[in-house]
Amino acid sequence: MPTTPTLLSLDPRARLGRRAGRRFLIEWVGIGCLGIVVILLSSLGRLSASVDHLVYDRLLSLRAQPLLRDIVVVEIDNASIAQLGRWPWPRSVHAKLLEQIAGAQPAAVIYDVLFTEANPQDAELARAIALSPTYLPILLTAPDDSGRRVVVEPVAPLAHAAAGLGHINLEVDSDGIVRSVARYEGDADSRWPQLMVPVAQAVEHGSLHLNGSQRGRALPAAETDPAADDGGEGRFLIPFGPNAQNYTKLSFARVLAGDVPPEQLRGRIVLIGVTASGLYDRFATPVSGKLGPLPGVYIHANVLDTLLTGREIEPVYPWILFAVSLAPLAALLAGFLVLSPRRSLLLTGALCLLAAAGSAALLYGARLWMSPVPAIVGLVAVYPIWNWRRLEMTMAYLRGELQRLADEPHLLPETPQRRREFGGDVLEQHMALMAQAAQRVQDMKRFVWNSLDSMPEPILVSDVRGVVLIANHAAKAHFARLGAPLPEGRPMQAVLGGLTLVKTIDTDAASDAENSLLARAHWPAPLDPTRHEFAALMAHGVEVRDVEERDHLLRYANCTNAQGETTGWIAGLVDVSALHAAERQREDALRLLSHDMRSPQASILALVEIERARREPVLARGLLERIERYAQRALTLADDFVQLARAESQTYVLEPVSLAELLIDASDEVWPQAHAKRITLHTETGAADAADDDWICADRSLMTRALVNILNNAVKYSPPDTRIVCSLASLTPKGVPAAKRVSCTIRDQGYGIPKDQQAGLFERFRRFHETERPEVGGAGLGMAFVKTVVTRHGGDVEVASEPGQGTAFTICLPVLEDAQSGAAFTPRP
Repeated sequence: MPTTPTLLSLDPRARLGRRAGRRFLIEWVGIGCLGIVVILLSSLGRLSASVDHLVYDRLLSLRAQPLLRDIVVVEIDNASIAQLGRWPWPRSVHAKLLEQIAGAQPAAVIYDVLFTEANPQDAELARAIALSPTYLPILLTAPDDSGRRVVVEPVAPLAHAAAGLGHINLEVDSDGIVRSVARYEGDADSRWPQLMVPVAQAVEHGSLHLNGSQRGRALPAAETDPAADDGGEGRFLIPFGPNAQNYTKLSFARVLAGDVPPEQLRGRIVLIGVTASGLYDRFATPVSGKLGPLPGVYIHANVLDTLLTGREIEPVYPWILFAVSLAPLAALLAGFLVLSPRRSLLLTGALCLLAAAGSAALLYGARLWMSPVPAIVGLVAVYPIWNWRRLEMTMAYLRGELQRLADEPHLLPETPQRRREFGGDVLEQHMALMAQAAQRVQDMKRFVWNSLDSMPEPILVSDVRGVVLIANHAAKAHFARLGAPLPEGRPMQAVLGGLTLVKTIDTDAASDAENSLLARAHWPAPLDPTRHEFAALMAHGVEVRDVEERDHLLRYANCTNAQGETTGWIAGLVDVSALHAAERQREDALRLLSHDMRSPQASILALVEIERARREPVLARGLLERIERYAQRALTLADDFVQLARAESQTYVLEPVSLAELLIDASDEVWPQAHAKRITLHTETGAADAADDDWICADRSLMTRALVNILNNAVKYSPPDTRIVCSLASLTPKGVPAAKRVSCTIRDQGYGIPKDQQAGLFERFRRFHETERPEVGGAGLGMAFVKTVVTRHGGDVEVASEPGQGTAFTICLPVLEDAQSGAAFTPRP
């Protein structure tokens, strides 16, 4: 059995009928290398840094983080400036604030104000700083050409009184947004922690006690011990959220005036910083799109919150980002080999979404920032270039194939094409060639289908598995007439399984006998076209018979493609019943001419020769009677045969006639023969005449002759001094009042017909009582004539007989009203 072509291949060019070549592999590898380079530049070369920042900012703005209630911000706001006077304030004001806060017993105070110049009030401020664990900021200048940085510390009294010092430098990215902070900054000579780091260390070590439960987390060694750091900055990303300013906030003037209850400050970390407009202490952050620029004190509050809760976001190493970003690219390159362009597009979108979702999951769950941009940029760069190359390859292939198809002569006639002045660009020309090829395919398909559908014989077309794909109109009508389901979608053997093998057809007599034995031994297996052992047999054809006893010639033909591979089979059913009937008629005619008509003629010639051989030729009466009988027999045979052929083939001349009148005419014609044998003919037509139900639509001469034949048989096969009764009756089938019929019954008192012989009563050349009644002549064609005439008039004929009890023939015909509304006006074939 031929194998079907592979539907799925790792090479898309195989779907176009070509194997993958060196050019295809080079292009595939080249596209992959391009994607790797793009990802390398995006991850290690920071080519997509601005897009990375946008994605990071967007992800942060989508999720709000819970804030510590232990952090309180005291704002040097516009109201405080208006109440206390223009900035800077005397240091005695700051001292009074610290004294007021110390009375509330806070956990710690972080004073985000630089006190770098000496002042007479420094001693007073130093005493206030010492009242509570207070942390003061320092300022690190930018590195000079040698890499050294200048440290601007608070004045000595304040520095000695402070619980800790730290830098407040904020790292601004290239787009002017603060996203990260360094735990330690400095130069080769000194390193300073960020101002929030010593506070977080004190909380972790238990030096500072907060109102809430202790945030127990193991700080990195670089946070707890600067000497353990490897010399790096320990930079991390600050997890800003939409609620970055939602800490408890108090006005500097209100706290200074004692309007704030001590409970709001007790056991909490108090951050004091500038928020008043015009003091230039505001920075852009990832959430500035919603909140606007944040004051530095709130940035430090978020840094402290991050350190205390362990929510630092660590960016992954660039080489890890590069390696992970290669995975979606590898998946897409593999998809290019097995997926269609539409599915490749869906795969590209899915991989982009997967990269974004994975980055968000790492950011929210593992506190790792792995930008999805390098992976997405690699996918977006590779997909259109690959599809452009595939499109170029496809167009080149289609151009060649369409041009070759256009150059081939078309077998079907075409309408004249209008001349075009401008052919368009290359793509439009390809589309025009494709439209022409598609139109030709449609024309060829319609031509083939119309050819199949117009054929009068049933035609079935199957695939390589023997399943019927196409059945023409004649096939559908044939199986519908047999009450079988539609053939499409069913195996050929199941569709034709109801056929009975009659004989095989072969030109060689010995081969025909062998094939016939093989087919009969395995029937219906030869109906399966996939059985190769019966291919030659079914190619020559077999004669089969359906359930309606109609004979057909069944043949299989092999369907092949342009490469000579088998694609299916075509089965044809040719009805040969009419041919067989013609053959039987021919045989009957030959038998009539060779035997039945030659025998009386030969007898006449023999009698003439006998008379000629006499010396005194005198025709005796007995000899003349024999000659007359033989001649009459020959004439009767010829007349009966011609009448039967006329009844079977000619067109009937139908007219409304009364069956009672036809019966009377037939009785009058037979009366002399009946009178000679003293047989009484009795016709009962009164009931039918009263009801006017004996009118039929019939050919008067043929129907009369049919009645005469029945009456002649009744006279011939009845003894003398008997009676023949002819009666008419109306019949109405139950439940069908409109289908009225009229019956004519001719009953004799003759010799009768045995049951076993009644089945062949209406066959040609069948005679009865030849041995018992040799004096009764006949050709055996009369009852065949009756059956033919009655059947073609839409009627039925029945016989009821027993030996010694006589015979009754009953003819049932549709009445005139039913005949006019139905098919009785058109005689059956």
